[in-house]
Amino acid sequence: MRKILYTVPLLLALASCTEYNKVLKSRDAEYKFEYAKKAYDEKKYTQAYTLLSEVYTPLRGTKDGEEALFLLAMSYYESKDYANSNLYFKTYYTRYPKGKFAELARFYSGYGFYLDSPDPQLDQTYTIKAIEELTNFLEYYPKSDRVTIARNAIFELQDKLTLKELQNAQLYYNLGNFMGNNYQSAIIVSQNALKEYPYSKYREDFELLILKSKYQEAKQSVSEKMAERYGDVVDEYYSFINNYPDSKHKKEAETIFRIAEKHARR
Repeated sequence: MRKILYTVPLLLALASCTEYNKVLKSRDAEYKFEYAKKAYDEKKYTQAYTLLSEVYTPLRGTKDGEEALFLLAMSYYESKDYANSNLYFKTYYTRYPKGKFAELARFYSGYGFYLDSPDPQLDQTYTIKAIEELTNFLEYYPKSDRVTIARNAIFELQDKLTLKELQNAQLYYNLGNFMGNNYQSAIIVSQNALKEYPYSKYREDFELLILKSKYQEAKQSVSEKMAERYGDVVDEYYSFINNYPDSKHKKEAETIFRIAEKHARR
């Protein structure tokens, strides 16, 4: 009985493999397409995209051409090959802008890159592409039932880009005056991030870093500029504390303010 239980699945797998190889060698595009659909339904995505990549061009202009191209993109998507899936999703919605799968193609083209978006410290090319694709999706389909998913993904991706900028700004701050005025670089990076991502959850962190960087600049500046720069620190403190009166960094900000106020030119 045990031998039978092990043998039957093995025979079925061999039969399936033999059938697939037969289909693969065939020159009948419709035959391959039907088998590819079956493979897709059975979650055999490698078989599906292998066959569909061969037939979507010959089937173009036929009743099955549109579906073949979309399923090719979806097969790559389900295989977690988001770069290739995006390529074919874009081909689909460019070729069939009002096709029956156009909404899904635009959504998945961006959401695949969202799923493939790396950690903030790594290259963020896919993150930027995901934002672009999902933003386009929202413009084309503002009433889609996937709007909330797309919008939340965009917010998360933007936070990731913002965190990368925060890490860059913090790095400049940590470098201090090593080979130049890195405090000024920390300020510039932070200010630019605040302009580009005004609703980021890291806004308070950027503003605190600007305050701390200006304080360090004042503290380490030449005597002729010290009073003026401390005055700038005082102004920055009032801006910070007005925006975040209950900040967890309030004590640190107040310590900076007390020192700056003593030396500021008023």
